[in-house]
Amino acid sequence: MREVLRTRRLALREMAASDLDFVAAMLADAQVMRFYPKPLSREQARDWIERQVRRYAEHGHGLWLAIETDTGQPVGQAGLVAQNVEGRVEPEIGYLLHTPFWHRGFATEAGLAIRDHAFALGHPHVVSLIRPENLPSQAVARRLGMQPAREVEFHGLPHLLFSILRETASPGPD
Repeated sequence: MREVLRTRRLALREMAASDLDFVAAMLADAQVMRFYPKPLSREQARDWIERQVRRYAEHGHGLWLAIETDTGQPVGQAGLVAQNVEGRVEPEIGYLLHTPFWHRGFATEAGLAIRDHAFALGHPHVVSLIRPENLPSQAVARRLGMQPAREVEFHGLPHLLFSILRETASPGPD
């Protein structure tokens, strides 16, 4: 389980099968999943982790487990995912936190580190795909410097495509 990034309060590391209990509890939470089609079963959470492991092998990144460094407690997941948006592969910053860890700034903190990491990898821009009714995630995207570019259909649902260019991004805190 390779650590990929570290922020002031978080360590982001690759997920593994041993993370299933936390990931399954988070993905089964109706509040966490309220902007997804439905909460996921334990088996679907296992598939979710396996999909991330494949992404690490294929792209060198995916969604990572976010762990609060002071406590060692997982708080959610965040990462850089290669998403097919209208026939074009886009580098997406994704974040999803478990409810006990909401409203503590973790999504923004992780998102800024991921954004800067993506730019260091050479991506000229990054995006986030956010459901129009998901105002909390839109607020995080705006704190990352992103702006809504257009509405797209993604996995059969309308999403706003937020984006930011590398040259317009202010550096995040170290």
